[in-house]
Amino acid sequence: MQAITPRHCLPEDLANALLVGRVWRDTPRSGPAIVMVRHGQVVDITASVATMADLLDRDDAATFVANIQGEVLGPVETLLDNSLAHPKRSPYLLAPCDLQAIKACGVTFAVSLLERVIEEQAGGSPQRASELRQEIQALIGGDLSQIRPGSPQALALKAELQAKGVWSQYMEVGIGPDAEVFSKAQPLSSVGLGDRVGLHPDSQWNNPEPEIVLAVAADGTPRGASLGNDVNLRDIEGRSALLLGKAKDNNASCAIGPFIRLFDDRFTLDTVREAKVSLRIEGEDDGFSLEDSSDMREISRDPMELVNQTIGAHHQYPDGFMLFLGTMFSPIQDRDGQGQGFTHHLGDRVTIATPSLGALVNAVGRSDRLPPWTYGLRALHAHLARQGQA
Repeated sequence: MQAITPRHCLPEDLANALLVGRVWRDTPRSGPAIVMVRHGQVVDITASVATMADLLDRDDAATFVANIQGEVLGPVETLLDNSLAHPKRSPYLLAPCDLQAIKACGVTFAVSLLERVIEEQAGGSPQRASELRQEIQALIGGDLSQIRPGSPQALALKAELQAKGVWSQYMEVGIGPDAEVFSKAQPLSSVGLGDRVGLHPDSQWNNPEPEIVLAVAADGTPRGASLGNDVNLRDIEGRSALLLGKAKDNNASCAIGPFIRLFDDRFTLDTVREAKVSLRIEGEDDGFSLEDSSDMREISRDPMELVNQTIGAHHQYPDGFMLFLGTMFSPIQDRDGQGQGFTHHLGDRVTIATPSLGALVNAVGRSDRLPPWTYGLRALHAHLARQGQA
């Protein structure tokens, strides 16, 4: 496996980046703390802002972080090194969100749309998927990435595909007017940099999903962005879309981090729109290596459209939400045999990166063998009460 250093995990323009996150501290009181990075140092700002949800709800979040004072915990490289170590050393990074709902958008790229249709038609079988791929591509025809969802052109294609008998629920959310937005994980359940992500033990066909994740305030304003791994169980979801909950929300199946980078004059939503998210998968047991990327310029729905389909008069999020924007990564490279496509092996290391956000690094484990999720909302409330912040 390639060497991972703390510097790999940081934005290339670190000196200009407003980074905020959450760390676990064993002292003075064991529990999570809100931190920022300034001049290469990690600063605990919990005394001024109790939760990440509180910070992101501030209209002046970027200015507030740029000027606030706090307790210096040490160099950011040390924090990252602590987080990548096994076992971890305190202080170490947690997922940078806390009270926010964790939402995700699916089928936002034409490539992933085709693969979802293939999964559905294959009934969760990777062997059938290989046979179906060319057949379905020939039936659909054209370049779906050029079709604006909900447009007259999209509606005409829908009618044509229905006549051919190949319309799919995935096509409905891929080129129809309504985006797929689902609940990926529970507040406080996401894992961070250096943690293992979890695969459900029933799954035999799965993959990482490298994505940019927007950090959205309670009023629907995106305040910043992070990197995420929306771990995907292709066989389980492919058997039935009604199994989406089992396919998506399991112990450690959602990774976010390393930090949230706040929007400012140097890093904006347009930066996200132009980002290219790279992915590297390295096998621990077989030397397997796969590299690919997801280009946000090819997304079929603008990030703000996805935000507005998630929050509005129809649905509020009083603690804000984290929104996975989707990926065009759909691995078909054979790993364990001809026609079997890609699936994870336990111990795989997944690195998701983009220059403006750094890199999120996680190894792969089984959800039932990883540390159970025990630190929930009541535990956080009790921790804040002990500090007089609840």
